[in-house]
Amino acid sequence: MVANLLIEHHDPYHAMESTLLHLNGIRVSTELVQQTVIRLKNVPNVALDFFVWAKEQPGYHHDGVAYDMMIDIMGKVRQFDVAWQLLLEMDQLGDKPTSKTFGILFRRLIAAGLTRQALQAFDDMESFTKRETDREDFVYLLDTLFLIYGWCKLNRPEVAEKFFREMIDRGLEANIVTYNVLLNGICRRTVLHPETHFEGIIQKAENLLDEMQKRGIEPDVTSYSIILHVYSRAHKPDLSLDKLCSMKEKGIFPTVGTYSSVIKCLCSCGRLEDAEEILNEMVANGMGDLSCTPSLSTYNILVGTFSRLNKMDIVQEIWNDMKESGDGPDLDSYTLLIHGLYEKRKWAEACEFVVEMIQSGFRPQKITLEKLYKGLTQADMLATWKRLKKKLDASSLKPL
Repeated sequence: MVANLLIEHHDPYHAMESTLLHLNGIRVSTELVQQTVIRLKNVPNVALDFFVWAKEQPGYHHDGVAYDMMIDIMGKVRQFDVAWQLLLEMDQLGDKPTSKTFGILFRRLIAAGLTRQALQAFDDMESFTKRETDREDFVYLLDTLFLIYGWCKLNRPEVAEKFFREMIDRGLEANIVTYNVLLNGICRRTVLHPETHFEGIIQKAENLLDEMQKRGIEPDVTSYSIILHVYSRAHKPDLSLDKLCSMKEKGIFPTVGTYSSVIKCLCSCGRLEDAEEILNEMVANGMGDLSCTPSLSTYNILVGTFSRLNKMDIVQEIWNDMKESGDGPDLDSYTLLIHGLYEKRKWAEACEFVVEMIQSGFRPQKITLEKLYKGLTQADMLATWKRLKKKLDASSLKPL
């Protein structure tokens, strides 16, 4: 109610004082403030005016949660001077900022590309929280840097490695998650050419794996999958197969994502027999028993690969699994499957999936329709094409 009242009477060209007069007589509570701030998150100036007004009401005192919410809102719109003022205000009023408060600030600074300010905030945190930074603080920041907004996007893994080394130097024990975050930063979005650059990246990644093992931390399936993804991007089939073999020898079971990186690499290098062997191994192991749910892009890779290998029965199995997962299919999925069926001259099946595609709200791409028209014409199935075209024209889908 309060949020609606403030928004309704808000005039961006006039001060908020007159609008806030409408709140006279309202009893301010912690719950009311938090709920109102949440509802005003998309009108930050109104949220801030309300926050300041509420602070001045007799018998009420903002708690840490309210400050965290307001700092997050100000950070989202890059009003970091206000965010810092709120943080200093917390400190002065005795509501000490927590590592969570600083975590919110880190995330917003990094999202805004203010990397130096994020580093400075991390260095300042200890003086505010009155405790030494611990492993959770470092892991949170590493996760923020890499997995949420990431130094990966800025191609600056060395900054995260600085935090990682500082963490080790302070005697804080790294875990497998921390190492994988750093490994991901080293390997992902890295330029792999020329060859010497690829070799340098791989050597750095392998050194990190060696360091893990020396500290008694065994690389897991995520560790291997990260490196296999780099091998795939660099088109290194032998290295991919060797690393896959190595992880299996250590008793680490590959996921669908792991297999798909290797398969994609083998197919791109023309090693179709090796790819088929890996595909058969994956199917024999049973997709349902794997430790992670394949992403839609992974499903699409597998659909395209199996189609090229003329394993249409397995394509159907993957397709059914993808539909059951609820993640797909999407336009790319249908396009890959229909083109695969076209190449195998399975006109009836291709048409069935075009109909399903239309019913699912996806209009076939121009090249798909052209291929299908040509194939059906050559197969003396022009009547089938006309029925298909009629269904397409009857749909409300716009041409691609």
